[in-house]
Amino acid sequence: MGGAVPGPFDAPDPRAVPVRLPRPSRLDAPLEAPHPKMAEALETLGLRTVGDLLMHLPRERRVARQIAELRPGEQANVLVEVRSVRSRPVRRRGMKPLVEATVADQTGVMKAVFFNQPWLERRYRPGTRLALYGRYEGRNSFKVSAHSETTDVGGAVEGVAHYPASEGITSTQIAELVRAHRDAIADVVEPLPARVRAAERLPDRQAALADVHFGSGEGGRRRLAFDELLATQLLFARRRARHAAIDAPALDGPRTLTARWLAEALPFTPTGDQAAAMDEIEADLARPRPMQRLLMGEVGSGKTVVALFALLRAVEHGMQGALMAPTETLAEQHFATLQTLLGGEVVPAALLTGSTPAARRADVLGKLASGELSIVVGTHALIEPAVVFDRLAVAVIDEQHRFGVRQRTALDAKGPGDLVPHVLHMTATPIPRTMRLLEFGDLDHTAIRELPGGRKPIQTFVASTDRERARAYERIREELRAGRQAFVVCPLVEASEQLQARAATAEYERLKRTELAGFEVVLLHGQMRPKAKQEAMQRFAEGGAHVLVATSVIEVGIDVPNATVMLVENAERYGISQLHQLRGRIGRGGHASVCILFGPKDSKRLQALAEHADGFRLAEIDLELRREGELVGTRQSGYGEFEVARLPEDEPLLARARDRAAAILAEDPDLEAPEHALLADALRERYSAAELDLPIPA
Repeated sequence: MGGAVPGPFDAPDPRAVPVRLPRPSRLDAPLEAPHPKMAEALETLGLRTVGDLLMHLPRERRVARQIAELRPGEQANVLVEVRSVRSRPVRRRGMKPLVEATVADQTGVMKAVFFNQPWLERRYRPGTRLALYGRYEGRNSFKVSAHSETTDVGGAVEGVAHYPASEGITSTQIAELVRAHRDAIADVVEPLPARVRAAERLPDRQAALADVHFGSGEGGRRRLAFDELLATQLLFARRRARHAAIDAPALDGPRTLTARWLAEALPFTPTGDQAAAMDEIEADLARPRPMQRLLMGEVGSGKTVVALFALLRAVEHGMQGALMAPTETLAEQHFATLQTLLGGEVVPAALLTGSTPAARRADVLGKLASGELSIVVGTHALIEPAVVFDRLAVAVIDEQHRFGVRQRTALDAKGPGDLVPHVLHMTATPIPRTMRLLEFGDLDHTAIRELPGGRKPIQTFVASTDRERARAYERIREELRAGRQAFVVCPLVEASEQLQARAATAEYERLKRTELAGFEVVLLHGQMRPKAKQEAMQRFAEGGAHVLVATSVIEVGIDVPNATVMLVENAERYGISQLHQLRGRIGRGGHASVCILFGPKDSKRLQALAEHADGFRLAEIDLELRREGELVGTRQSGYGEFEVARLPEDEPLLARARDRAAAILAEDPDLEAPEHALLADALRERYSAAELDLPIPA
């Protein structure tokens, strides 16, 4: 962006460019705690300065109840005024005197009881206004668990701020600290130009912080959320500009090999969704800029056919293609599938994994480097330094959520000369971060929703009782007697004293003696030797065993159309994406299938699986439950960099931030104008130079 003169974003280290903030500032003052335990808790929360404290925002505001509304046993917030206060001793040895305060609001009077805090008799004098949280015991008695002074007694209209806390410090104590440093908000710097604030109808940042901490909160929250979203949009726009300047091989020649393959060699006609996906990918590959496309499709929807089309586009241009899978099992399955799909087409291809024998590995490496091999399928082994391609043009990454950001981008360095390969990511259920990146517009995406004909829906149930377990195994036996097969999935390999969950090895031995006595049962887990794993999988796949007891190692790479039942133990230990992948191991034939998830029936994740078969809808639910993680960095779930913004609730705000970022950068690509100086400073404080240079993390 912006020509030959480096802009403020281009410093080799963010500290190399001075930040133009007023000094001195009360925000930089060390945060002092009244005692060592609280100081440790503040350090745990990352609250070292007054500025850190003021940016430690309430997680929620709980509506305060009025005294007259309280019911016995209810946990509630109340906003009251102290009428009188006294202490009285407690007969139990070691207990400090309790403090009883008569408190009131507009609707009534009650007694507030504070335990083990005798000093409150001197602190909370008559006339003091308090925010209390606790349990109403009835008979006008309120047992206090958290408390702080407040400026208003607003009844049900007022919200009580609740802060993220830690052992050694409560939300109430944090609220007291914030109130003590309220005046420091005046030193908060405003990064947005006045014309932007006016155009977006936003309060200034100081007013926003005051509102979040001491007001209704929502207006201020939206302003701070806009700042977060704008910063991310500015960063992504810069990275898109950099990405657009990278060269990739332009595969713009006519279909020769691919046309013949589709017409003569492929053993079936592609679905409409598959054909549309091929057209989109072909258009991407024809451009001299690297493709970054996500191909989303249900398990069994035919993503591999589309992937092979992309690889063959490279081959018919005299270049190479690579397909990387997260496990050896899946890589082997992909290699076998590609061989079948190629039909009569002769395309030099090879498999490369960690288990490839040394002599075979040397042969594959030599042929990749010379260009004799057109397609290679493999695992992480493909990104090892020893692997050198002659002319790698297309890289397909399957189960993209199973790779780290840096692993997925390591193939970029394998491109020919100064070119980087086109990248096609594939997944059945996108992780939350991927879903959010789609919304941010930083990944092109294609969905395959059509399933091959003959597929029947999978019924999914959540079970938890012994009676339901007995019925589940009766259903398994019914299926086995009908000539079908079943999976039993456990979260652990071996039993653990620390983790109360079923282990595959113990369950394997138990089932052979009990519920599945008389049936052939095999065991599969990741700690087995490769040969033993291969034998177990082969025996099950060929029908030599009725039941496969396994860990999540079967999440990918097992294709047994005859399997119609899956029982997942301790299902609450798995994520939505993982459970959907596991469930995709059944229902691959023409028979009705059932998936039984053993776990708590109030689990939102498990209920989502029971109610939805659409992987895209499940990904949306996963996003709502797990959040998106770091869009800029490498973390794949959790609250990530967004501390204030709430997505999808703030989608309209995101759209405004995206438009505003585009307008700002169109006018001032490097934020060098004086009115954008503080905005540039804010971005450098938020993101490091390394984050600016990271590729888009699909």
